Amino acid sequence: MGNAPEPAAAASAASPPPPPPAAAGARRRTMLLLGVLLAVAAAVAVAVAAYVLPGTRPGSPGPAGTTAPAAAPAAATATPASPTPAPSPTPTPEPPAVALNILLIGSDSRVNERAAAAGGTTSDQRGDALVLIHLPADRKTVYGISIMRDLWVDIPGHGAAKVNAALELGGVPLMTRTVEVLLGARIDHTVMLDFQGFAAMTDALGGVDVTIKQPFTATADDKVHFPAGVNHLNGLQALAFVRERHAFADGDYQRVRNQQTFLKAMMAKMASEGGLADRGTVRKLIKTVLPHVTLDASFTLKPLENLAFSLRNTPPGRAVFFTLPTAGTGTSRDGQSIVLKDPAATAAVSAALRSGTLAGYVAANNLQNGN
Repeated sequence: MGNAPEPAAAASAASPPPPPPAAAGARRRTMLLLGVLLAVAAAVAVAVAAYVLPGTRPGSPGPAGTTAPAAAPAAATATPASPTPAPSPTPTPEPPAVALNILLIGSDSRVNERAAAAGGTTSDQRGDALVLIHLPADRKTVYGISIMRDLWVDIPGHGAAKVNAALELGGVPLMTRTVEVLLGARIDHTVMLDFQGFAAMTDALGGVDVTIKQPFTATADDKVHFPAGVNHLNGLQALAFVRERHAFADGDYQRVRNQQTFLKAMMAKMASEGGLADRGTVRKLIKTVLPHVTLDASFTLKPLENLAFSLRNTPPGRAVFFTLPTAGTGTSRDGQSIVLKDPAATAAVSAALRSGTLAGYVAANNLQNGN
């Protein structure tokens, strides 16, 4: 699934004029917001669903009126007096920003089972990537807390299981409720992407550059090779990058770090692209993005618009990602390879989320650059 191609320009005998700056700017803004909802919306968002920076409003005042030519036609009538302009309407006050928790789910489905997940029914898909995005009320920093997909937790109504099974058992509602129980914190909105949506939105952003320290070759699909250094990833390459685990000695732990690397690289690209601060443009672009993602029922156009607008002044580079600490790996009673929960660390993260002191938790545990 991807965006429809832009209509081709009409043919002309003469060389076509360059595109108007407004049109070029609109295309850049479209790619920016597509990436925003991948990261909040992400994956991202994904993501977020939003990471909008201040920018120049599209359009500018028209040129000042010119004087009439010296030799006016005889039939010309006197120029009527300019009408008194109507007073501008008072803009609707922006609602105050509040702290938000947004759950990003990366489904491992290769087919479109988003409707089943949104409706809360069983389906053949699991949560391959789970990231809780925490946005403080002051919007000065974006926090991302990754949850290991094999973490052994209590799934409400189903008992102990891997956390990623919640998506299979009860779709987006049950996955959301499971993470709420795990972290003891309310999730305000949920965003889900499947394989197709992730690849399509990465391509819409024009690809993303990530820096890879140790080269590796993906073990699935097209066996994509990732050399050391800067790699420009298109949609399919990015999908291989964030999904790979068998190529690493610590498996899923490195996969989660790669997912965080991708999200931070995407945010850096969006920061370099500039941004927008016009509500009307935000609203139109969100409508373009919506077909690529699955949202909870309350995450409609207006909340998305308010979220994007509230992040327009978030400083670039102020994103902190870390993984919910665990107690290592083990085996369940029925023989599954699992990740063990660290109750004390989980309780500490939960308390920081509830009290709005996540910055202090990150500093105390030296997590500014992840774990």
